[in-house]
Amino acid sequence: MGAPLGAATHRNREGRGRRVRPGSIGRPSRAIWPYRDGVSLSDDQGVKNDLDVLRAKRAQALEGGGLDRIEAQHARGKLTARERLALLLDDGSFQEMGALATHDETEFGLADQRYPGDGVVAGFGKINGRRVAAFAQDFTVLGGSFSRVQSNKISRIQDLALESGVPIIGLNDSGGARIQEGVASLAAYGEVFVRNVLSSGVIPQLSVILGPCAGGAVYSPALTDFVIMARGTSSMFLTGPDVIEAVTGEQVSIEQLGGAEVHEARSGVAHLVAEDEAEALELVKLLLGFLPQNNNEDPPQLTPYDPADRMDEALNGLIPADEGEPYDVRDLLARVVDRGSFLELHADYAPNAVIGLARLDGYSVGLVASQPAVMAGVLDINASDKIARFIRICDVYNIPVITFVDCPGFLPGVDQEHDGVIRHGAKIIYAYCEATVPKISIVTRRAMGGAYVALSSRQMRTDIAFAWPRAQIAVMGAEAAVRILHGRQVRAAADPGAATAEYVRQYREAFFNPYRAADLGQIDEVIEPRETRPRLIRALELLRTKVQGNPPKKHGLFPA
Repeated sequence: MGAPLGAATHRNREGRGRRVRPGSIGRPSRAIWPYRDGVSLSDDQGVKNDLDVLRAKRAQALEGGGLDRIEAQHARGKLTARERLALLLDDGSFQEMGALATHDETEFGLADQRYPGDGVVAGFGKINGRRVAAFAQDFTVLGGSFSRVQSNKISRIQDLALESGVPIIGLNDSGGARIQEGVASLAAYGEVFVRNVLSSGVIPQLSVILGPCAGGAVYSPALTDFVIMARGTSSMFLTGPDVIEAVTGEQVSIEQLGGAEVHEARSGVAHLVAEDEAEALELVKLLLGFLPQNNNEDPPQLTPYDPADRMDEALNGLIPADEGEPYDVRDLLARVVDRGSFLELHADYAPNAVIGLARLDGYSVGLVASQPAVMAGVLDINASDKIARFIRICDVYNIPVITFVDCPGFLPGVDQEHDGVIRHGAKIIYAYCEATVPKISIVTRRAMGGAYVALSSRQMRTDIAFAWPRAQIAVMGAEAAVRILHGRQVRAAADPGAATAEYVRQYREAFFNPYRAADLGQIDEVIEPRETRPRLIRALELLRTKVQGNPPKKHGLFPA
């Protein structure tokens, strides 16, 4: 998806691409480097007036930690803070704030290490014409270490972003708290955290990890809506390998401990992982395109390019005749949504469930789907967390939720029960019941037991419930139901096997189809699979003016 780091592509508002070399963006020539703190280091370049002082300080700010450190940053395969912002933002749109701020510390040699900006570039700009706030930590300045000045600058634009109702994007590349500042640096994190929380659900917050993110620094990205990491160069961890070895004796590399692959597939911290920095920044633009400016606006609509009445005949044969045979639900989703619009999130974390953003007739929608190709699509602890949080993101940003159900139930097992599958499963129920955005469900095949109820059933305040003809909606599988309902009769029968088969046939005939549920009003309409796209688009057109609220309260108690 992304171009190589040495030749990243930036696309401006008009869609024209330009090639960018690392080190070529926002970088002054060596001719202006002699200026330090407004004083010329050369006798023949005296400061003539106040403008010379300002220009010299600005030039120094553009150099970050100096040319040598910029070259070292490039040698690691990484861009500088200003190069990253130039790739992210529309040409000429960036308005910097706090470019000349410096710390006032004197301990541990810091008196001789003052750099304008103090390790973070912050301000406002535009992405595809939309106003955004952004900050980028500068690893060339004291390793991007977090200081009181950094906190003040980031907090300042967080406040302005919240007041103005615009998204905020953080580009993280820092070795952690500035140890030389002691507890003041730790307290500075708290200023950022509280603003993360106050902004949550009001303005979109996106975090991009483009280097180390260690210690307390990890909590700010974790409090934001989405985390994007770059493979090979980014890492996140609370305690580093050295501390872990000292305390536990375990030996682990930075990549094994907190690299992109770990947070992509095991921890679930990263929503998206890019191959390089250029791709990570393109993912920011793509993701932002599905989101509104704030919670009082609707997501932007694109001009439709895929016919709203398009039907895909392949959907009629997508579900295998053998109900135990898997299929990839992503193939189903791709055939229903606007072509090429599906952006999957958490693709490798809890892969038995699929979530992501897409478009239908140009409008943003959130998709939740069981994945029969992995663990038969059962729900477990991680899948429950993944689904529940995504529903809440869609709800706060006015994105309709469409749920495709093919789930045999919750994963049984002692570990699941002991690890709290009840608590985690309750999160799905809470999220669906709480959400007031339009909600549509489609049972494509199995919807069994508690999973049927949890996954956007009518009782979860779902607006419209569809089912495909092969839908099976029941309390449990036929064989298990027969053992409970007819166990005595089977044991008393002359031929228990034949009796079991007959009871199973009767149960399947009664419940393993969508029509009993439709008779009871639990399913609004049984549709042909090929009709799914136009049916969804018409339903969303109706629900676009939906008004629904919740009882007034400070906040609910989300299951732990």
